[in-house]
Amino acid sequence: MDIRFIPPKRHQEIWEMAFRKAAKGTAIIGGGVLATIYGLSELSQYRRNQPKWTRLANVEAVELLKMPFHDELPSRQAQLSALQNTEEFDVLVVGGGATGSGCALDAVTRNLKTALVERNDFSSGTSSRSTKLIHGGVRYLQKAIMKLDYEQYMMVKEALHERSNLLDIAPHLSAPLPIMLPVYKWWQLPYYWAGIKMYDLVAGGQCLKSSYVLSKTKALELFPMLKKDKLVGAIVYYDGQHNDARMNLAIALTAARYGAAIANYTEVVHLLKKTDPQTGKEKICGAHCRDVITGKEFDVRAKCVINATGPFTDALRKMDNQEIPNICQPSAGVHIVIPGYYSPDNMGLLDPATSDGRVIFFLPWEKMTIAGTTDTPTDVTAHPIPKEDDINFILSEIRHYLSADVEVRRGDVLAAWSGIRPLVTDPNSKDTQSICRNHIVNISNSGLVTIAGGKWTTYRSMAEETLTAATKAHGLPTGPSRTVGLMLEGAKDWTPTLYIRLVQDYGLEVEVAQHLASTYGGKAFEVAKMAHVTGQRWPIVGKRLVSEFPYIESEVLYAIKEYACTATDVIARRTRLGFLNVRAAEEALPRIVEIMGKQLGWSDQKQKEELDTAKEFLHYEMGYKSRSEQLTNIPEMSLASTEVERYKKRFHKFDKESKGFITTLDVQRVIKNIGIQIDEDTLHEILNEVDLNRNGQVELNEFLQLMNAVKKGQVSDSRLAILMKTVEESLDQRGPVSVDRSGGGV
Repeated sequence: MDIRFIPPKRHQEIWEMAFRKAAKGTAIIGGGVLATIYGLSELSQYRRNQPKWTRLANVEAVELLKMPFHDELPSRQAQLSALQNTEEFDVLVVGGGATGSGCALDAVTRNLKTALVERNDFSSGTSSRSTKLIHGGVRYLQKAIMKLDYEQYMMVKEALHERSNLLDIAPHLSAPLPIMLPVYKWWQLPYYWAGIKMYDLVAGGQCLKSSYVLSKTKALELFPMLKKDKLVGAIVYYDGQHNDARMNLAIALTAARYGAAIANYTEVVHLLKKTDPQTGKEKICGAHCRDVITGKEFDVRAKCVINATGPFTDALRKMDNQEIPNICQPSAGVHIVIPGYYSPDNMGLLDPATSDGRVIFFLPWEKMTIAGTTDTPTDVTAHPIPKEDDINFILSEIRHYLSADVEVRRGDVLAAWSGIRPLVTDPNSKDTQSICRNHIVNISNSGLVTIAGGKWTTYRSMAEETLTAATKAHGLPTGPSRTVGLMLEGAKDWTPTLYIRLVQDYGLEVEVAQHLASTYGGKAFEVAKMAHVTGQRWPIVGKRLVSEFPYIESEVLYAIKEYACTATDVIARRTRLGFLNVRAAEEALPRIVEIMGKQLGWSDQKQKEELDTAKEFLHYEMGYKSRSEQLTNIPEMSLASTEVERYKKRFHKFDKESKGFITTLDVQRVIKNIGIQIDEDTLHEILNEVDLNRNGQVELNEFLQLMNAVKKGQVSDSRLAILMKTVEESLDQRGPVSVDRSGGGV
């Protein structure tokens, strides 16, 4: 079949001329907005004529893949052996985030011998700490129109194309999400409507669903938590949402199945160089690496080395040349997770203009609610910590949009994290201090290829551009990129009703089956096969790691097959428990460590180290540290004297001997008298939540601090507070009272 395509450069010329013609002479207000929309709609019509041919090209590209596909993933040890024993790779990618994994997949599907090393775990950095959106960027389009900025417009257009592709190639991990933009002034309704319609028009044939306007009544029906006062209506548009860490992992695993040698916990110690006999200049020819787990060091030789290390871009660039200036200007973005009842199950919220001009998203995710992000300068670190000021800023902005009936409490924060966005300056630009709005690809004099900046959504196009530049610079014989339309790990056999087969064939709970299907896609059957019989009538298989989340023990075993090496890998990136509820993650850790220890042959000492390291991760990087600070960093007691007396009286019902403190024995003695049975380990957990000085007892002052924090909303659903109140009110009148963790915050 002879299909003729317009060359990419000609495409760009057509779009640029049309864009400028549409916007020329307009102020982008009133008639200007309409003129621009009309122009873009004409462009959209032109664009709709292209996808048919593009799809044919994609199908042809996929059919041209000739490399073997591994049904069984090679073990990590086998991957390390390949790295050590291969004489020379065509491409060595440094960095296992979304962009690095995308580069490895692009390279290996171009029939290049490909390697990838990551010093931590895949997606352990920024790629797992995003807003979980696959989007073009509404605010970027606004800037493009307001400033007649063609470059920014093209960035949005590219992202919208990539959004569509990502939803197609990983449907189990991603889905369209409606996002509501509430409007509180009548004049804003046509303004926002015009902007959102432009967003649809730029997407053209790849628009997920058409945006629409809602009346005040309908908006409150769909988002009942919304503030009613002065609300005049709302606009709903669609973007994509995904499980970012699992998506990153799917890209890396797909590259491995096509033959790439990939290894996590493998760091670059220094770059290898040799003198080019033709030019006499030093050229990079690989990297000296170290297995972080065993300490073994080895060389990985490659014709081309790609630097895809995100915030750590400059560290690798300086291994190449100590004299070059930094190009990365890191910015911290904090997100928080609060209970799912804060938002509808399938409707997000966009705050387009916060008090300091930033944009805040408020989104349902994994049956919880995620809110963020902030944008503040920061230092580059492998272990970013969410700051209390940023957490409170997000909570404050949320309060502006939610009904007064919904009390937004600091204590409802179940997890919080900070991700470092690697903003970059272009070293090829005359103005090296100006932040690049998109991404840059730079090739050093010694041949190091650096890809930096950009956004999650455009990882694939960034990888394609990087490999095209790298193969040209290094003279590597290869064809075009073949990753558009290339299905990722688990996507091939996934269907929306796959979970029903898991329930029927294996006897899994429906919630667990749905989770497995949406996490592993077609590979969910492998996880189900590894699940142990529960010994109960129902479910037949699939013992949960923690009661209120659908993660099951066999996922820990499967995580090891997916190159999980630590307990932190499991709670943070193979499952997302650490990102959803740090207290639940801490509760699941001992069993996770036990399963991994048995499978990997860990000693008792190694298991203790793993447990401590994972708890430290939760404590600092997932916001658990903030919980104890809510009890200790209260400037003054806000309890009235009558409240203090009431709480003292409650405390002394347990402290019969007036010791000034209570222990598990005191609690057991009282609850036994009213027929409540709680095992000793659970009681220890309950008291430890309040025992700030870790002396095995809760003192009166600690209890009063707890009740003060509860009153201020800084701590919610404290099991000890609930238990003691219940005992006081129900002595000798009620049966057993559940004190299972009910979602208390950090």
